[in-house]
Amino acid sequence: MYELLFWKYEDGVYLNHQEVYEALDEDQVVEGLEKLPTEVILNRINSVFSKWERVDENSWKNNDGPGAFCVKTTPNSVKIECYGTQGSAMDKLVDIMDEYKCPLYDPQVPERYDEMSEK
Repeated sequence: MYELLFWKYEDGVYLNHQEVYEALDEDQVVEGLEKLPTEVILNRINSVFSKWERVDENSWKNNDGPGAFCVKTTPNSVKIECYGTQGSAMDKLVDIMDEYKCPLYDPQVPERYDEMSEK
């Protein structure tokens, strides 16, 4: 599994990314994060991945190749767990979240790619 995590800071707030990740991973509320339009984001993901089978309301599977992913949301974050998902599909997910000004935090590295939201 490969995790992709997204959140957006409130104006003027900048926290330790790893600590934010760990708190979100334990379903804790993190002060200083903006509320996200999670239903709109899920609909956008479904639209972009319309050729993938929607297994349930939060999971998609590629029937034409490798890969599946599950989206888990809180009011302030979106976590995408990727299972055998190719880099190009993960790039699409990152691009979708960038549309909502939510940069990627990659906990495997660990690094947050803030510059993506400054295009």
